[in-house]
Amino acid sequence: MTVSFEHFPVYKKAISFTVEIFKILDDENLQKEFSLKEQLKRATLSISNNIAEGSEYGSNKQLIRFLWIAKGSCAEVRNMLFVLFRLEKIDDKIFHSLSHECLEITKEIYHFIKYLEKSNLDSRNS
Repeated sequence: MTVSFEHFPVYKKAISFTVEIFKILDDENLQKEFSLKEQLKRATLSISNNIAEGSEYGSNKQLIRFLWIAKGSCAEVRNMLFVLFRLEKIDDKIFHSLSHECLEITKEIYHFIKYLEKSNLDSRNS
């Protein structure tokens, strides 16, 4: 892996998503939800952090392992968004927009994993 994580499209999307999440968490309606907000921040940061960390090991196998962790963090984020929505702490529009964006990141991570797995198989068969 010679490309730096900063150049991965999914990493760029994860960073933009993280900024969006942090901005909505500043909402006054969420001020009393301290622990949920902090967990959502950590889980959201975990997406891009794991993409970055996995890329630094220099092997597709390690990157794939960390991409699966990032994908799991996406599910955690979507779950917490759903909880905030059900608690009526975020409105329908915000919930659906952020959930959709997070699901898109999940799909991109999955496709990246499959691409890397195929690359590993192709290199072994050469």
